[in-house]
Amino acid sequence: MHYSTAYYKGEKQMKAVQFDHYGEPDVLQSREVPEPIPGPNDVLVQVKATTVNRLDMFQRNGSRPVEKLPFTPGLEASGVVMADSNGFHKGERVMTTHALAAKGGGGYAGVIAVPAEDLVRIPDGVSFQQAVAAGLTSSTAWSGLFDIGHLQPGERVLIWAGASGVGSMAIQLAKDQHCWVATTASNEQKAQELRALGADLVIFYRQENVAEAVQKAGGVNLVLELVGSTLQDSITACKPDGRVVLVGNLGGRESTVDTQTWRLKRVNVLGGGLMHTTVDREREILQKIADGRINPVIDRTMPVEQAAEAHRILQSGEPIGKIVLEHS
Repeated sequence: MHYSTAYYKGEKQMKAVQFDHYGEPDVLQSREVPEPIPGPNDVLVQVKATTVNRLDMFQRNGSRPVEKLPFTPGLEASGVVMADSNGFHKGERVMTTHALAAKGGGGYAGVIAVPAEDLVRIPDGVSFQQAVAAGLTSSTAWSGLFDIGHLQPGERVLIWAGASGVGSMAIQLAKDQHCWVATTASNEQKAQELRALGADLVIFYRQENVAEAVQKAGGVNLVLELVGSTLQDSITACKPDGRVVLVGNLGGRESTVDTQTWRLKRVNVLGGGLMHTTVDREREILQKIADGRINPVIDRTMPVEQAAEAHRILQSGEPIGKIVLEHS
């Protein structure tokens, strides 16, 4: 590892978007802070791009309190290695889905010191924006579909909230395994985007009964439940011996279910927990992007200094895919 003494003294400064108290998006402020001091197992990375996730909003508004304020959000980051360290070389392009475990803060920071074991090299032909947009969404989607859900080639799957980051990536990963995919959307514009990603059936959940529509189409072997409050519909949509993986709670944490239906159909409901696939799998997913087999959906890119506005946009429910924040 070859870092100058300036890093160890904490003399260098960087820009970071932080909040020092909980509240609305405007609590996010860009400020100058010291660059992190890397540990012996760390790699120093100049961050080029990060994303906006719902957890960022929950941390910012205090519904998911953080350990210490001020706090720098950002679950994932892509960037450039700043100095040779732990097998990584200066100038290499890298991505991590563990940015909050890095020194210096999350991906809203200009420089972070990342444990080498958490880094993935970005293949040629994949941009910083693509890599980071795929990062946590594809890791979560893969974990739900394959690590926990054990989706097999040719099976049938229902993916709730197809226009979300996780949903849009899950559709593509399932289609890459030649699966039949149903998903949900709120309007025709989103439905068209999801069909373009490969969805075989798009259901307008505000006008249609999702479970009935899926059963009419033949039912599914697996459901990725991203809404939470729709658990009964997910169970009903399953074929006998189907599986439901609880990925998220976009619609709330509570749901009433018919245990008789659940019991007689022998549906397996699996809690996903903190869903993260392996670094090796993340490397494989980035290679799929390089090969043109999948492509992360990016709703828009914005300067990281506009993080507050990005939070407002995500909260509106309008985006299709990920909002990427770029560092200058």
